[in-house]
Amino acid sequence: MALLNVRHLRKGYGNTVVLQDLNLSLEKGEVVVVLGPSGSGKSSLLRCINGLEPHQGGSIEMEGVGEFGKDVPWEIARQKVGMVFQSYELFAHMNVIDNILLGPMKAQGRSRAEVEAQADKLLARVGLLNRKTAFPRELSGGQKQRIAIVRALCMNPEVILLDEITAALDPEMVREVLDVVLELAREGMSMLIVTHEMEFAAKVADRIVFMDHGHIIEESTPDRFFTKPESGRAQQFLSGMDYSI
Repeated sequence: MALLNVRHLRKGYGNTVVLQDLNLSLEKGEVVVVLGPSGSGKSSLLRCINGLEPHQGGSIEMEGVGEFGKDVPWEIARQKVGMVFQSYELFAHMNVIDNILLGPMKAQGRSRAEVEAQADKLLARVGLLNRKTAFPRELSGGQKQRIAIVRALCMNPEVILLDEITAALDPEMVREVLDVVLELAREGMSMLIVTHEMEFAAKVADRIVFMDHGHIIEESTPDRFFTKPESGRAQQFLSGMDYSI
């Protein structure tokens, strides 16, 4: 059994179905990048896996844990599967370290001293230890996104979901965030990533999943997907992209 298994997932908003009988797995230490046009269901998939959106059919299971929302309540599942959003989701009235400590202390009952020691090490790794008492308004977009990644890591998740984490950034800030994710991949963090950064996807992914209209159209290695995509829809999608692999 893979670390994370999504089986026959169905998600709809009213009469609009956004995920249709979707099956996806993630192995321990694997990085899967989900690509596809806007509206294909990529972000809805991540939000269902994290329990931020209810699904109407199918199951989401983690090895050794059970089915989310059935065997395991969602508040526990979210500790196993962390998520980083494109909009950072930092609390404006709290400084960096308090933003990071809130989840581990409140949800996991860990001591401030323990979590702050972990946070300091992670902040140093992403080059932001000197900003731990700063407030979000004092940070650049790239800095805020790196803080959001540290916050997710401090929950000690088994899997991290990354949803278009560079979409709100100026181009010069993108690289500093993507470098952090590349380092996590090299260290064996299991990740499911939605992105429009094609060159980044090619570098970080073990496997590419291409979606359209709520379905997985194609799965492949990065080399094969970016050089010889099998489906006509993937070929059309890539033909409109400006990238160098």
